[in-house]
Amino acid sequence: MTISTSQNLSATPDIKVSVGNTFGFDSNLEVPAFSEPSEYVPALDPDYCFDKETTLSILAGFSHNRRVMIQGLHGSGKSTHIEQVASRLNWPCVRINLDSHISRLDLLGKDAIVIEDGKQLTKFVEGILPWAIQNSVALVFDEYDAGRPDVMFVIQRVLEAEGKLTLLDQNRVLTPNPYFRLFATANTVGLGDSTGLYHGTQQINQGQMDRWQIVSVLNYLDEELEQKVILSKVKDLDNKEGKETVLNMIRLANLTRKGFESGDISTLMSPRTVISWAENYSIFEDLVKSFELSFLNKSDETERPIISEYFQRCFGAETNSSISSESN
Repeated sequence: MTISTSQNLSATPDIKVSVGNTFGFDSNLEVPAFSEPSEYVPALDPDYCFDKETTLSILAGFSHNRRVMIQGLHGSGKSTHIEQVASRLNWPCVRINLDSHISRLDLLGKDAIVIEDGKQLTKFVEGILPWAIQNSVALVFDEYDAGRPDVMFVIQRVLEAEGKLTLLDQNRVLTPNPYFRLFATANTVGLGDSTGLYHGTQQINQGQMDRWQIVSVLNYLDEELEQKVILSKVKDLDNKEGKETVLNMIRLANLTRKGFESGDISTLMSPRTVISWAENYSIFEDLVKSFELSFLNKSDETERPIISEYFQRCFGAETNSSISSESN
């Protein structure tokens, strides 16, 4: 999606949405929403499974203008939770991945050569942050704990609920649109990464962390809900045999997560990985092959016997990796 920073999204929420009816929770809450979507509203996934506590935190961000950070392990659905809430509210939502290539100029804007009336001019072109703050837009910073220090200090300016943005180059002070919303997702909670899973993440200034008014933790789901999520994505397996297979996939994934916690292995299966395995199983119709392609081949060779043992415990079968190691 190409973002046009000249486009004005100044509409205001004109309806209210029932949380109970829309998200399936036992709640009488209603949240503001838009009756008509714009091109920046994320595509709706009708089968999406919401985590109640995370969803209520995000809804608080939309309805009460709270700055919300979702923290959790990779593949747990942090970003998609925000997008799917936005899609049901018809709220324009834009995601920015704070990788090392994103600079303060990308966020704030810079001088650029433009053509106007057939003439070449040097003109200041606003970045994504000034545009978003002036519009009814939910801005999501993905991988927040991987942002560069200069970028983080730019974001800090708007973290206050009434935070204004000063464009020094333009001698302008921007007042936020009343329906501008700010969210972030992070693998760590601003204290750095002690697991070795998330290279490139760093500690976040605690003065800045203090400005995030809601921090919700979204880690891996219980077996029943994770099974529901996977079956909603891979409908070919939504039958008696398929449900049992998916449940065993999740049990194997939980063994890798416990093995990682105890230091036995250095990689783990996220829900995203289990979905990929289920999709590949649907394609290849071979449980072992699809497992190897989806996860085992990504793991350290010295750890594959342990992971293969997990597989044998859950499915009563051996992987090709374990068979070849025995033959040697």
